[in-house]
Amino acid sequence: MQATLLPRGALGTRGRLRRIVLGRVLPTLLLLALVGAVGLWWAARDALGGVVDGERLTRASQSPQWRHERFGNPLPRVDSAMLNTLVAFAFGGSAYRVPGAPLPMQVRHRADYSSPPATGLRVTWLGHSTMLLEIDGARVLIDPVWGERVSPFSFMGPKRFHAPPLAMSELPDVDVVVISHDHYDHLDMPTVKALRDHHVRWMVPLGVGAHLQAWGIPSGEITELDWWEDARVGDVTLTATPARHFSGRSLGDADRTLWSGWVIATAAHRVFYSGDTAMHEEFDDIGARLGPFDLTMIEAGAYDARWADVHLGPEQAVEAHRLVGGRVLLPVHWGLFDLALHGWTEPIERVFVAAQAAQVTLAMPQPGAMIEPTAMGVQPRWWPEVPWVPSNKAPVISSGLTHKLARAR
Repeated sequence: MQATLLPRGALGTRGRLRRIVLGRVLPTLLLLALVGAVGLWWAARDALGGVVDGERLTRASQSPQWRHERFGNPLPRVDSAMLNTLVAFAFGGSAYRVPGAPLPMQVRHRADYSSPPATGLRVTWLGHSTMLLEIDGARVLIDPVWGERVSPFSFMGPKRFHAPPLAMSELPDVDVVVISHDHYDHLDMPTVKALRDHHVRWMVPLGVGAHLQAWGIPSGEITELDWWEDARVGDVTLTATPARHFSGRSLGDADRTLWSGWVIATAAHRVFYSGDTAMHEEFDDIGARLGPFDLTMIEAGAYDARWADVHLGPEQAVEAHRLVGGRVLLPVHWGLFDLALHGWTEPIERVFVAAQAAQVTLAMPQPGAMIEPTAMGVQPRWWPEVPWVPSNKAPVISSGLTHKLARAR
């Protein structure tokens, strides 16, 4: 067999190129990557929040929800492969994930809240999961997000579809701020800092107070609760309720803080907010122990079969409303940020269909609209008609369920 002869100097040239790549180019690329990573961390460091340690960590570790140095769910979470999800976000999804034109909304002012609701109960939907709830003389601000992006960075990440219907400068006095968990679309650093001078009470799940304190909220204004624990603010009782989700603001703090729903109740009215959650077995218990509810505010957007164990989706949102004993359902967690693969109107379209089939009374306010659920008129359609995928073509069903309604599907 005849050997193949290389041109004179070829091995030397290849050797020199290899030494250049390994000795100069690769270290330079690694240095640039390191500098870039440090730069991103520096830009995001404040938004990452605080660390759960000391007495806060001791209390967290005593929670029934604390497992293997982190909080967990009673039902196991089945996740899709990360690469599969990243590819889908990069190259797939609906062509209608963001609105093609400015959205209608009702701009609110402080003066709009000068008169209390005639029924004692009123809610203003400010987009996504931000609500201003008025309940028998108290004002409760829920998951307030006034920031431009739900991201640790001011220059990239999901951006608002529209401006806040109520400017921060027009916000009336509130009695308590309620936070469901520490994800960026529910716990917004710029908003927290803007509320520091209001000196209101903060109700949060275990561990979330670390972030608030890092951003300047005094510890005396923060109450951290485990599931089923409650606290009072004036005549309002706030109870943290089970949810099936996760938490974290960086790669290193996954599930170090708890997530929850909330029941907000007075002697006259009861309201349930699901927070972010998949379907779970405790909805029955919430209804039996704390319901029924004049209003439920249940997340219905940002769903996909790939992450059906962390979000409900529209059909399960209607089911959860029924399980807790709700009278009027306000679907939230949609219509403001592009956080999933479905079209931006698909959540409300699918909720509307499911609610009609289940004979559930649905509230469908424009962003900024004020509604009194116990004296609510006809809810007109306000969003545009764009293509969307029905539930029979893209079902979202959480795993591990033994509930009779889950078995009957």
